[in-house]
Amino acid sequence: MRARGLPAAVAAAGIATFLNLYTPQAILPALAESFQVAPAAMGLAVTAPLVAIALVAPFAGAISDVLGRRRLILGAAIAVILPTLLVATAHSFASLLAWRFAQGLLLPFIFTVTIAYLGDECSGPDAIRAAGVYSAGTISGGVAGRLIAGVAAQFGGWRLGFAAVAAATALAAAVIGLLLPRERNFRPVRGGVGATLRGWQEHAANPTLWGCCAIGACMLFSVVATFTFVNLRLAAPPFGLSPGALGAVFGVYLIGVVTTPLATRAAVHAGRRPTALLAAAVALAGEGLTLAPSLPLIVGGLMAACAGLFAAQALALGFIGVAVQRARSSAVGLYVAVYYVGGGLGGVLPAPLWHHGGWPGCVALIGLAIAGMAVAAALTFRAAPAPG
Repeated sequence: MRARGLPAAVAAAGIATFLNLYTPQAILPALAESFQVAPAAMGLAVTAPLVAIALVAPFAGAISDVLGRRRLILGAAIAVILPTLLVATAHSFASLLAWRFAQGLLLPFIFTVTIAYLGDECSGPDAIRAAGVYSAGTISGGVAGRLIAGVAAQFGGWRLGFAAVAAATALAAAVIGLLLPRERNFRPVRGGVGATLRGWQEHAANPTLWGCCAIGACMLFSVVATFTFVNLRLAAPPFGLSPGALGAVFGVYLIGVVTTPLATRAAVHAGRRPTALLAAAVALAGEGLTLAPSLPLIVGGLMAACAGLFAAQALALGFIGVAVQRARSSAVGLYVAVYYVGGGLGGVLPAPLWHHGGWPGCVALIGLAIAGMAVAAALTFRAAPAPG
């Protein structure tokens, strides 16, 4: 990556997105008590921004293909601070969901456009490494948002947690503004609506792009389902973890900061397909380990699941630039829409299984999603050589 500040700026973009996205997961029991809502129903607080992202992401990509990348990334990182603060003022479950939905309307302009920016500005091995840096940023942001919320809920209430997340988002936006280089290789899509529609037609007929979308959707379904419902298990007897302790459990995400760069290096040398299949196997083994009655074994299983799932995501993100040669941002928009549809389903589909079968029922469904991810990776990366 040629620009010295690019890695830090790209990581900050990932942090800004995921600081905000999954904040409630660490404090679902506290939110359920505050709003007098059933704990499993509080999964809607996670799903609401995911639905908004899925609706907006394709349009964010198309807008970026016309207007450029940097200004939208920075503008969205600044704008999302306001609804994050307003979540902290919510006095009803409906208003909480409304402000969470508003966060989701803005986040695609960070997530989608940053991936397209990397597709424009990086190529070959640099593209894989850049995707790894961005994925590491998303992982760090996910940990930080949940940890901040969990610790604040224990010592100052969940409202303070959202306010602190807003402050952290402002810091990430400042890093983006200072360090993200202006585009050099961006070429705006000309031809108005007609050109945009032609780009969509090309994307719709691109099976490789749809394969990347399937990998992403299965991956996020698995992550959201795992960390939404395992918290309910760990908050209940015999574990009885406090909000702060639940937030600390999300520290397992940090394994992805180590394993994702390792996976991207492996993909550079050995190819994406074998690396992705190994990642899926590790994730599946980790989910199985969470069925153990021991907290250390559960945490170890969550760590293995994160390692495999985040590696697969980085490989799919890095392959979009290979799969699509024109109108990349709208292609990323399609990826993000499908990705977050998967995540949104991960917040709600396991709920009946939780009520009737507990955590083992959730794990069975998550295992099916990981198997689907492996099949999609095997087909999508089948003809992909190791980048050199």
